[in-house]
Amino acid sequence: MAVSEAGVQSWGSGQVARWLREEGFEEYVPLLCSEHRLDGPSLLALSEYDLRSPPLEIRVLGDVKRLMLSLRRLRRENGAALQELGVAREGRGHVCDGQAETGERLYYAYDGGSQVYERRGQVCNGRSHAGEGRSLDCNGRGHACDGQGRERSAELCRQHADGRFRASGSELDPEYWKTGVSCLYLTLACGLTSFVMVIVHDRVPDMQTYPPLPDIFLDSVPRIPWAFAMAEACGLVLCSIWLLVLLLHKHRSILMRRLCSLMGTVFLLRCVTMFVTSLSVPGQHLQCSAKMYGDVWAKLKRALAIWGGFGMTLTGVQTCGDYMFSGHTVVITTLNFFVTEYTPRSWHFLHTLSWVLNLFGVFFILAAHEHYSIDVFIAFYITTRMFLYYHALANTRAYQQSRRARVWFPMFSFFECNVRGPVPNQYCWPFDRPAVVKVLIG
Repeated sequence: MAVSEAGVQSWGSGQVARWLREEGFEEYVPLLCSEHRLDGPSLLALSEYDLRSPPLEIRVLGDVKRLMLSLRRLRRENGAALQELGVAREGRGHVCDGQAETGERLYYAYDGGSQVYERRGQVCNGRSHAGEGRSLDCNGRGHACDGQGRERSAELCRQHADGRFRASGSELDPEYWKTGVSCLYLTLACGLTSFVMVIVHDRVPDMQTYPPLPDIFLDSVPRIPWAFAMAEACGLVLCSIWLLVLLLHKHRSILMRRLCSLMGTVFLLRCVTMFVTSLSVPGQHLQCSAKMYGDVWAKLKRALAIWGGFGMTLTGVQTCGDYMFSGHTVVITTLNFFVTEYTPRSWHFLHTLSWVLNLFGVFFILAAHEHYSIDVFIAFYITTRMFLYYHALANTRAYQQSRRARVWFPMFSFFECNVRGPVPNQYCWPFDRPAVVKVLIG
């Protein structure tokens, strides 16, 4: 081009304006040339960050990208001018600390999956230093800098338990093996709970000697025979909703791990409360008497029947003595909190439905006179506090600075050590399309 033959380093604002018009950016001539007096050397030093940021603040993305493409062509045509002005050519470099080359370049890095991150930074001594970029290379060699060589934050690059580094904006590691450990933990907790239920059944107080305790709700509301079945039906509906959310959630492995670890911990706590104190039956309709199941094997067989029936009356399981605190309330409340936490805040109907099922389930448990009011209250309180405390620690990662938290909650630290901050509510279809469907629809 005629304007480039004169030497860009000697251009004034008039030549820059002429070049902008030839490239199709006439509308930006007043902004760049008249208002900000852009000349040849400053044009060569112009970056995409300058165009997007104050005082230029060009808001049209297409114009920014096209202008940068034109600038790159201009820089390639004026390599000598770049070297004379001390402006690094893209893809080339200058001596950095007398040892290696450095230069500003636009590059792309993968996070180990299919996502790509655009970065602009400095390459010095063969190591990447992120400058203006949105992410950084976390392959063990990259460092985040603020443009002056200072490391910005250790949170931008983290090492996982497998020794690999990942950027904070990269995909969350599902760590399926930890999810498997959490499922095993919940299974063992439920099995132990079933065995303790058999033991406390043998120790249930005699109804003639120890009648039902006074309870303000049970004494005021007549018993509804079908209410407990309705409570379990509410739990089944909530479970179906949660399974659908879990199926479609992008980070389903982390969600499942959190559910199992929380529910398993609460059930272990329930084992302690049931075993320590045996309450009298809450209603005369419960014909409970101490049952001796004989040896340990008979107890294990009964515990296996309770575990296989999920402790539900709908599956034919009937137990006594496991009152403090309500396991049905624990399950219903946990499912409600997980559904409302891991769905978008704008899904008001789903959240309202979840809370209605939770509250009606609690009401039906009491209306059936299957638990004391204190059983339900304690179960709701412990479950909600555990959920909120767990997620507060996980989302803020405050436990990393607290030795006490790591000592008292080692399992939590183990499950959450590689999860940075809140888990985003992102959804995707979990299954690949069959080959036949791919052929038909392309």
